[in-house]
Amino acid sequence: MSRTLNKVMLIGNVGKDPEVHFTPSGVKVAQLRLATSETWKDKDGAIQEQTDWHTIIAWRGLADVVERLVRRGSRLYVEGKIQSRSFDDRDGNKRYVTEIVADSLLVLDAKKQDQPANTNDAEQSSHTSSGTDVIPF
Repeated sequence: MSRTLNKVMLIGNVGKDPEVHFTPSGVKVAQLRLATSETWKDKDGAIQEQTDWHTIIAWRGLADVVERLVRRGSRLYVEGKIQSRSFDDRDGNKRYVTEIVADSLLVLDAKKQDQPANTNDAEQSSHTSSGTDVIPF
């Protein structure tokens, strides 16, 4: 029997505010773009940088959390799986996309001092002493 693994772990910055909508059957889904960057020195000693953009999809309860806590510029750790799919665009051309379907995420931003005092108990319990939010799926 053959075994496989489809696991992705990313740390990056959100490029714009997440888009949140509902499927026709009423399931909440959030989509965001996450940038990951790598820097190195080339043979001449000049610093080079390569940035990759990843589309992250979060479903149901995780989409709720993304909607509440994630904004443009947020720094995130995302765990999930790679998923590829195809669709026909408005002109009838077949398009292919590769996305990361999030299983969990960790907001790496430091807590803001101006947070409202009336956050609910569940949200308060997700904060750790390091100032991060642990968000399971």
